[in-house]
Amino acid sequence: MQIFRTVREMQAWSLGRRAEGRRIALVPTMGALHEGHLALIDAAKKQADEVVLSIYVNPTQFGPQEDFDKYPRTFDRDSDLAEQRGVAAIFAPSNEEMYPAGHQTFVTVTELSRGLCGAFRPGHFRGVTTVVAKLFLIVQPQRAFFGEKDYQQLKVIQRMVADLNIPVEVIGVETVRDPDGLAMSSRNAYLSPEERSEALAISRSIALAQDLVKQGTHDCKNILDQVQGLLFQGKFTMVQYAEIVDEEMLAPLAAVERPARLILAVYINGKRLIDNGPLRP
Repeated sequence: MQIFRTVREMQAWSLGRRAEGRRIALVPTMGALHEGHLALIDAAKKQADEVVLSIYVNPTQFGPQEDFDKYPRTFDRDSDLAEQRGVAAIFAPSNEEMYPAGHQTFVTVTELSRGLCGAFRPGHFRGVTTVVAKLFLIVQPQRAFFGEKDYQQLKVIQRMVADLNIPVEVIGVETVRDPDGLAMSSRNAYLSPEERSEALAISRSIALAQDLVKQGTHDCKNILDQVQGLLFQGKFTMVQYAEIVDEEMLAPLAAVERPARLILAVYINGKRLIDNGPLRP
């Protein structure tokens, strides 16, 4: 496994592999790898000859009061896990390499970035789409793999690729959960045992919504009232938003009459967790 720190080295390696007819898959991460990330690597290996893992905590997608400085950085552990999983190369640039002096170009997906997390994290998705566009140009993959836990991010990136005619297939991989149901996230490390126990209500609320739809309840207000009633039982829990949206356009729905998603952002004693699940009428 090779580790590249500069754009020039990463591009040269990728262009060389493509010239040999090799198929490249990219798994973009901010490091602090867990089984969810490793599942993305496994999915990528099935559909490519070479898997590139990017490890970069991107400053432009963090707000001024968010956790950029304390976001877990575990590069040595991450690189060991990546090598064990069969990653061919890691791209781990510095901020100066990704955003050199004078940088002033950003990519924005307007409508899909407007609601949900975008409503509460101004500029977040502009940072995400800009860094992902740069990674696509640097790594030159034919395919890229993203977890469905960040569902809005997945849809925003797929829209960017379609709108800008970027020749990368963006593939979503189902959310990986711990045995207790909690969606895997690097931020789970922030939770105390008591907070983690309370956070399990997030996945239970998704299961509740799915059961309600299966039983014939399609009214979104009714479903959301019951979901929030379950979440509000926690003493540490504050719901930032809970919405049922169209699965593709992310527009709020009044009734589950076509493929939909329940999407949640919840604070557990100040630690922000997101999750989602499909609702099928």
